[in-house]
Amino acid sequence: MKSVVTTVVASADAAGRFPSTSDLESVQGSIQRASARLEAAEKLSANLDNVAKEAYDACIKKYPYLNNAGEANSNDTFKAKCHRDIKHYLRLIQYCLVVGGTGPLDEWGIAGQREVYRALSLPTAPYVEALSFARNRGCTPRDMSAQALVEYNALLDYAINSLS
Repeated sequence: MKSVVTTVVASADAAGRFPSTSDLESVQGSIQRASARLEAAEKLSANLDNVAKEAYDACIKKYPYLNNAGEANSNDTFKAKCHRDIKHYLRLIQYCLVVGGTGPLDEWGIAGQREVYRALSLPTAPYVEALSFARNRGCTPRDMSAQALVEYNALLDYAINSLS
């Protein structure tokens, strides 16, 4: 799985060198932010179902046409799948918070996603709206510390940009 440490080591190895000072500073920065990332992961874990439900509701509120017959949210099965996908993205963000890199999102959430959505004729805008809602609903100190929220929001932005 890709993390800051594995990326630095692989990059230095590919170049046939030892990690540079700037490589090690990058790793050190990641380690220094680890407690904030773990706090964010813990808080997200405790509220995953609520955040996913609120995000789902926000995307359906913005795109009510999805409930029309034949659309992506037109029956209970499709609704469950949409909710499941939003929860899946949030869980991948939680994994990224734990490992300190975008590896889980890259490997399990982003790779091939556009092709899958295109093949299934699924719009990505509702997912962008759901993840944007999740990003915008977080506040300090109610949900987590300011630094934990920065780490969480950065990963939400990464996922949003991949879907945009």
